[in-house]
Amino acid sequence: MENDKPSKNEDEYFVRQELERKKQWEKERAAKMQTEEREKLRQLHSMKCPKCGMDLHTIELGGVKVDRCVSCNGTWFDDGEIEALTSQQGKGALGKIMGLFR
Repeated sequence: MENDKPSKNEDEYFVRQELERKKQWEKERAAKMQTEEREKLRQLHSMKCPKCGMDLHTIELGGVKVDRCVSCNGTWFDDGEIEALTSQQGKGALGKIMGLFR
């Protein structure tokens, strides 16, 4: 007589496998949600003034493109833009001011 009933070890194996699949699925789902949330935040805040929340427009300042708010006239620099501007200006007033931060 053959016994088609799975053994206790087989049952435990399949339960562990299912648990691992569920853990992996949850991990992937959480990573996807985090990526989607980050993208939503980027879209909400991209080209928005950090001071007043209005739209930023790109202008050219001394050959460097910077972001300027149309409402409060705040000017915002991306990484490396101040250095590019000061290197073009030499040791003028802006260069001297930037020297204080180095």
